[in-house]
Amino acid sequence: RGAPHRAAAGRHRREHHREAAAAAVGETHGSLDLLINAAGILSIPNVIQPETSLSKVQKSSLLLAYEVNAVGPILVIKHMRPFLKIGASLGTGKGFSLVANMSARVGSIGDNALGGWHSYRASKTALNQLTKTASVELGKKDNIACILLHPGTVDTDLSRPFQRNVAKDKLFTREFSVHKLLSIIDNAKKTDNGKFFAWDGQEIPW
Repeated sequence: RGAPHRAAAGRHRREHHREAAAAAVGETHGSLDLLINAAGILSIPNVIQPETSLSKVQKSSLLLAYEVNAVGPILVIKHMRPFLKIGASLGTGKGFSLVANMSARVGSIGDNALGGWHSYRASKTALNQLTKTASVELGKKDNIACILLHPGTVDTDLSRPFQRNVAKDKLFTREFSVHKLLSIIDNAKKTDNGKFFAWDGQEIPW
């Protein structure tokens, strides 16, 4: 099971794949009014594991998590920006284009009372800052809003090794989480630009 995860991580780290994806959008559609970035890496056997103490932090894990969870999404926005700008100018849908980046509550500094998971936490915090910074520029210049979303703990391969202490009513199906996140996306306003929302629509502190 490790090989597919490594391959996926590799794809998110290759710049030419992002450029090719943007070119395909331009050739096929010409514009874009919604971009959802759902890249994420937490654990890969023998490659990266969530740290339980500072003594387990490794440079390679910090860099890999940062590259996939933070660098990848912001570069996707960079390459998709021209098409998002066109989408915002067409006057369809919301009247602006929207970028939704999948973050995580553990990326909140203000909400961090447990510690641990240094690489994953820091990479999601970096994603939050990069998205917030981009939202200022894109909101002013291109009529593009950027939001961050926490999907909750969802029953996927990413969370499965760490579900033991999750309350049953806090472990969501993919369908439930997607429904909640799409509701936030569908109801997003331009004034939500730069905000960080949990699956239930509540804002999360930075």
